[in-house]
Amino acid sequence: MDKIFQQDLTKEEKVGGIFIVKLLFKAPVTIPAREQMEAVMQKRLGDAECFSYDSDTAVAQFAATRYRAEFKDGAYPPMLMIAPAAFDENTIDDFTKSQMWDCGDDKDAILSECRYALIGTDMLAAALPASERAELDMDFTEALVELFPDCTAVYFENSGKLFTAETIRNYMLPRENRFIQFAVNARFFTIQGGEDMLVDTLGMSLLFLPDLQYHFHGLDPNLMVNHAYNTALYLLINDNPIETGDTIGGITDGSASPERWICRYEESLIQPIREVLDIDTGVYAAGNRHYE
Repeated sequence: MDKIFQQDLTKEEKVGGIFIVKLLFKAPVTIPAREQMEAVMQKRLGDAECFSYDSDTAVAQFAATRYRAEFKDGAYPPMLMIAPAAFDENTIDDFTKSQMWDCGDDKDAILSECRYALIGTDMLAAALPASERAELDMDFTEALVELFPDCTAVYFENSGKLFTAETIRNYMLPRENRFIQFAVNARFFTIQGGEDMLVDTLGMSLLFLPDLQYHFHGLDPNLMVNHAYNTALYLLINDNPIETGDTIGGITDGSASPERWICRYEESLIQPIREVLDIDTGVYAAGNRHYE
């Protein structure tokens, strides 16, 4: 039986916040040598400098010198930091766990057996263009799973997405697809008391891009999830050219439809509260669709 959740509508999404990725382990984390870490970071990021390293605390910081974040007083390289922490699965609420789709039946075992984490964050990266920050954060993640072969899983805290470390290591995606597939979560909800469904994304606001929302009935939710990921990738690659009233291609019976779906910016229906690009699925749309 599906679990019924009561929303917490006091939760709001911080646009352009800090990227947070957690590598999960079953044993305490041992940090590699400074030279090894810097070499892997340089290989993955193109150019990077380790400016702070402490083997006793397992804390290290890097400057991603290939990039320049523009501020009023000048341009600076984004910073990347890693630090160890204890991990307790109870710090992740059931609402978030219900939307972890990528580890299948292994999810519960991963979360219960992993007691240690290595937290990776970026700083100053919010000032980068969306495509550059997406590239930076994914290259950083790939460097971490290479440096820490004992890592069991990778948890993207901004979107609530969980993967095995091997999935990250062995991906076959085009580079520009990585952020959408790994750091953006397409979530699925059924609405209690009827046949309405909702698919939305979580994670796009990190790049100052809108998440997507589909409130519908009568369509295959798996196809809607695919549509959401494809549309999110379009927004990232094209720096979101969509305005309220614009249309995008829809789907019918699993195939592209000649019908165009109308896009509107609205407040999200599902937590966290944030601005989303709502996709009106035409005859399959649910909810109040009376617009001025």
